[in-house]
Amino acid sequence: MRITRRALLKGFGAAVLAMLAVPGYAVAVEPIRLRTQTYRLRQLRWPQDLPLKIAILADIHACRPWMSPERIEYIVKQTNALDPDVIVLLGDYNASHHWVTEWVHSRDWSQALSHLSAPLGVHAIMGNHDWWEDKVAQRRGRGPVFGQLALEKVGIKVYDNDAFRLEKDGRPFWLAGLGDQYALLPGELWGRSRLQGVDDLPATLAKITDDAPVILMAHEPDIFPHVPDRVSLTLAGHTHGGQVRLFGYSPIVPSRYGNRYAYGHVIESAHDLRHGSKQMIVSGGLGCSIIPVRFGVPPEIVVVELGSRPA
Repeated sequence: MRITRRALLKGFGAAVLAMLAVPGYAVAVEPIRLRTQTYRLRQLRWPQDLPLKIAILADIHACRPWMSPERIEYIVKQTNALDPDVIVLLGDYNASHHWVTEWVHSRDWSQALSHLSAPLGVHAIMGNHDWWEDKVAQRRGRGPVFGQLALEKVGIKVYDNDAFRLEKDGRPFWLAGLGDQYALLPGELWGRSRLQGVDDLPATLAKITDDAPVILMAHEPDIFPHVPDRVSLTLAGHTHGGQVRLFGYSPIVPSRYGNRYAYGHVIESAHDLRHGSKQMIVSGGLGCSIIPVRFGVPPEIVVVELGSRPA
């Protein structure tokens, strides 16, 4: 078959357009999409007669034009419409990249989140960027960071190595929240030689006073190997699914474990094999970090359903 010059030029033009379209989609389209990702977990150390629907929002990274207060309000409405029993926020409310037209103040993004509503409340932890953006907290080496104060001001409970006992249909369970694992930056300005966390998993779990099941909130998933079998489920964010994900693989993941904890439903053997496996959900998050690019992992509201709901 003879290939004409015209056909060759058309093919070359199509290839160029395709190469231009991919980064255009990754910058202008996918970062402003929104999907709901649902996980129905049945084989879990959780009472099957205790149905619980959890909505998870992670890594908002508020800024214009990518994550304005108006967009956060839209996400809030979509989350409330899912009718969850409880809502958890997994940190990184602040943006720290410079591809923005306007920074969003903590009073504005927290006000948008204040409209979240669920029967068992809204519960939050802080992320590394919430710590890194607070220079006062960095200097003194402790919180609370301004993001925590903003959330508490609008009535959202924030956990910092703490646990709280909840009840659903008269059945108790615990919600525990870990301090951030990468909170304190190194540098001469702060008097620290290395990155330090403010997380204390043993102290957090020590606040659990009975044998009711436990759900652990942790911004970074890297704590998972150290989570004991006592915890029914770990919920994490931070990775954004790598922001670029193809065929289940992310080229860059902000985790020392790489793709092992990049995204989704993670199942690993329990420390005590009699307990079977331990499980974690890693959210792909909502916003962007470093650069406003997403490809193959659109922004998502995560829903986790535990137990069996009545027919």
